[in-house]
Amino acid sequence: MSSPDAKPGTRSAAAPDARSDSAFPEDMLRRRVKAELRKRLRGLRKTMPEAACAERSRLIVDALAAQPSVARARRVALFWPMVERHEVDLRPLDAALRAKGVHVAYPAIGEDGDMVFRDVADPLRMVERGHMFAEPGDEEPLVGGDGRDLSSIDVMVVPAIAIDPAGHRIGYGAGYYDRALARLAPGQVTIGVAYDFQLISEVPVTDGDLPVSLVVTDHRVIDPSVPAP
Repeated sequence: MSSPDAKPGTRSAAAPDARSDSAFPEDMLRRRVKAELRKRLRGLRKTMPEAACAERSRLIVDALAAQPSVARARRVALFWPMVERHEVDLRPLDAALRAKGVHVAYPAIGEDGDMVFRDVADPLRMVERGHMFAEPGDEEPLVGGDGRDLSSIDVMVVPAIAIDPAGHRIGYGAGYYDRALARLAPGQVTIGVAYDFQLISEVPVTDGDLPVSLVVTDHRVIDPSVPAP
């Protein structure tokens, strides 16, 4: 309906927002779908009881530890969970890796807004620094000397709000991990982790999105390079 103040034959100021989806480029449509999926699945994850999050996380950690790439890794990049957002809790995996002498790295956001990685001696020293997740401090050594040369990382474990069997994921929308994944070589293993209900049939892929090489949930492990039966 036109605004009461609109003159006959003119468009309301709100009309541009009322355009049909056909007026938008496909990439923009995909971003809108991703935003809606992100909102819905974050809300669904938030309703999970803490005990269910803990049990599902335990199963994911067990599955990760059983992966040959993780078992033989010398340096693994993890993420510290945002517990209040019911993220997958990888803290037991951190402890198990350290017990084997594995270097464990965590992400931090650099001054230019990109993600860097630091080897962390004590993850309990990490604090929230304005990006909603715990980050290592400047006293922790940068991986590769500058935090951007990630060639020494054998396995990078990546969070997801939604993920599909092809390894495409939906994160929080800032693109930090996609830009980090772009700096990895083909032989380095990237693993997306999510609760099984966050596994969807297809994530809308937008410009700059990069898939992970393995998907691990509390119910299954999916190698996107292996055709589905």
